[in-house]
Amino acid sequence: MSKEDRYQTLIGIIKPYLPDDISADSINRDSHLINELNINSANLVDIVLDVEDAFDITLENEEMDDMQTVGDALNIIDSKVN
Repeated sequence: MSKEDRYQTLIGIIKPYLPDDISADSINRDSHLINELNINSANLVDIVLDVEDAFDITLENEEMDDMQTVGDALNIIDSKVN
């Protein structure tokens, strides 16, 4: 799976958790999951679980804490799958 494929998979994971007032088109690598995309903490846990399942990885607590933006999440995923 290429880096772009991982990015598209990550976007697909995030989309269902976006509130109605946030467009999926507004997601980019710099998007802050909580501050910009308005994803609440319960949904953030669901996203982490979905990421673990989709990429067959395990995220540690500190990695979850470091996952502030879409780009952060992608970097963590890339480091785990490579």
